Amino acid sequence: MSTSPAAPVAEVPTESRTDSRRIDRFLRLMIDRGASDLHLSAGRPPMFRLSGEIDPIRYRPLTEGDYLGMIEPITPPHLFEVWRETGDVDFAYQLDESARFRVNLFRQERGPGAVFRIIPTRILSIEQLALPPQVARFAKLQSGLVLVTGPTGSGKSTTLAAIIDLINRTRDLHVVTIEDPIEFTHPNKRCLVHQREIGPHATSFADALRAAVREDPDIILVGEMRDTETIAMALEAAEKGMLVFGTLHTNNAAKTIDRIVNVFPAGEQDAIRQVLGETIRGILAQQLMPKVGGGRIAALEILFGSPQIGNMIREGKTSQITSAIQTGKREGMIAMDSSILAHLEAGLVTSEAALDKAIDKAVVRKALGMADEREAPAKAPPPAAKKA
Repeated sequence: MSTSPAAPVAEVPTESRTDSRRIDRFLRLMIDRGASDLHLSAGRPPMFRLSGEIDPIRYRPLTEGDYLGMIEPITPPHLFEVWRETGDVDFAYQLDESARFRVNLFRQERGPGAVFRIIPTRILSIEQLALPPQVARFAKLQSGLVLVTGPTGSGKSTTLAAIIDLINRTRDLHVVTIEDPIEFTHPNKRCLVHQREIGPHATSFADALRAAVREDPDIILVGEMRDTETIAMALEAAEKGMLVFGTLHTNNAAKTIDRIVNVFPAGEQDAIRQVLGETIRGILAQQLMPKVGGGRIAALEILFGSPQIGNMIREGKTSQITSAIQTGKREGMIAMDSSILAHLEAGLVTSEAALDKAIDKAVVRKALGMADEREAPAKAPPPAAKKA
């Protein structure tokens, strides 16, 4: 949590507390402050996430009445009832033409809570996001599976939006996206783009994906591959010749392959490895790191599918994938730890941040001249006390 003093924020005037869009005042302040998220929690003041850290604003603690007064007017009535019944719901909220937010409502020990995450209304290009130029190669693929992975809040949706927008500007295809909720909206350019949201347009990712396969798509984007059925159907679509983009919450390519395989029962895993080895076309893993001087910077791992990678997956040798990425530098592949060390050598991140985000921490310790904890000699026991 940030220890820097928060900027003064005037309390909302009393007469505005019945305003059906009272939350908008906090959202506009969030935009003005350059925050990525607004956190509301009963019993605490509102808080922003600034440069990756939670920063309280100067405001009184919210009551449950405050929460309901801000949240109920902007929540679709049927979703508000879902939240009352289940304690968890997601939707998108449009402030105006300049701002759109992904909203999660939840319950916790001290009462209700909510998180608003800003969704840029303008889709940035691969170049504007400062992504490596080889990322554009994903937009030229004809079929197979491409996974964009990383922790929550690492920019997966933003990267995928840039790739889909490049396809939309350069190819004549039918694109179907399945999201929860829809974040970036893609107008029809050269592509015919259909975007479906879980809730208003489909009951689940699996149901939406089952329908999408029958809609003559060239490309399907699955906002989150969160269950066995959805993953199995995404693999089947890729196997049938469609180009499928999906996301997972993993930090590098090897862990991504293991996560997909391990979702399935042991008796099915060999078959899944076979399909995955045939269909995987690429994995882009990303993590956001605190940048020296403020802000954040992305560390990336990029894998492009190849016969060698396919064989490793089919044979269950995922531990060798990172080495294959390191030797595939000429093909544009990048290992996560190599990306982190490049930022470290350029003075863009601290050694603490590099070590925190590293996959193989021994590699970063070695680069920093630190002893590997696994190899550090055990401390000698204290000398025995001499007898009198």
